[in-house]
Amino acid sequence: MPKEILDAPSGPAPVGPYSVAVEANGFVFISGQGPLDPTTNQLIVGGVEAETEQVMKNIGAILADVGLGFGDVVKTTIFLADMDDFPLVNAVYGKYVGDAKPARSTVEVARLPLDINVEIEVIAAR
Repeated sequence: MPKEILDAPSGPAPVGPYSVAVEANGFVFISGQGPLDPTTNQLIVGGVEAETEQVMKNIGAILADVGLGFGDVVKTTIFLADMDDFPLVNAVYGKYVGDAKPARSTVEVARLPLDINVEIEVIAAR
């Protein structure tokens, strides 16, 4: 099955040459989302909890745009600028995924685009 670039107008516009959501073989791949307000494309400030909240809202909006929800997510990858923020990010993340816990990886990175503190990408299944 060829890949299909999906329309996801409720999420932030891409900040580079990539697609927000791509479907292939029944899986939907959502590019890493940062804490951008989708209506203004401005960064949300206020610490890693506020950033994570916006990231999860963005992911939820993109999932809804393509007819899916958090219960359809099978894998997430969380990128953190500081692993010490893990408990705060984990608490916010947990509110969104609930009992439908996908497989997950979390890694600390040297730096994230736009100097954000957290970025999360997801893979969902139809």
